Amino acid sequence: MPEIPHTLSQFEEGLKSTKKGILLMGSTAQENLSSAIQGLLTRNGDLCQSAIRDDKSVNEYEREIGEEGMEILTRFNPMATDLRAVVGAMKIATNLERVSDEAEGIARRAIKLHKKGEAPEILLVEPVFRLAEALLEDAMRSYSDGDVELALTLHDRDQKLNELHRKTIKKLTRAMEANVASLRIFLHCIFVVRCLERIGDHAVNIGEEVVYIHCAADIRHIGPEALTEQE
Repeated sequence: MPEIPHTLSQFEEGLKSTKKGILLMGSTAQENLSSAIQGLLTRNGDLCQSAIRDDKSVNEYEREIGEEGMEILTRFNPMATDLRAVVGAMKIATNLERVSDEAEGIARRAIKLHKKGEAPEILLVEPVFRLAEALLEDAMRSYSDGDVELALTLHDRDQKLNELHRKTIKKLTRAMEANVASLRIFLHCIFVVRCLERIGDHAVNIGEEVVYIHCAADIRHIGPEALTEQE
């Protein structure tokens, strides 16, 4: 059977479809995270169940993007920026899938926390969430807009999230030591805060892929200064 020829327009449509899939996946992962945290803070079990249920949609997006990316690579054999766009998108999809996994984990912990009664310490989670949420939102915006400058801000901002994460863990640990009867409540809260810190890491990873796609620079594990060194 003769090989079916492809055209430049087919290749461009493939790239557009992959990017659209990433943006839809990112929107769903962000919504899952918001539902999980709001479900935790407002004791809303329906929101928690929504985050758990919709994680399956994110998993399906990752599978489809992976298949589509591999088809583009094998069919069109892209080079340079086009190659980086496909490979970078597939790596971004992996990070978004893990963000949604963290959101699902938070939602499951929230359901357990709801059974433990009221716990004012749960409110310590919210400021950590706000930083992580902003990082993820800007990571996705940097990908959508091809904004390398915005992507480069994520590394330093993640350091602020890490610091708040450490301070919050200390507060929860002290509260746990002072109130051993509520041990499980504090352990669940610590788990949630750690999930949020990891979401910040995934947001940074997404930003690093944006830099890789547009600048052919690998700044992983080094930070934005690596881009200056390569110039």
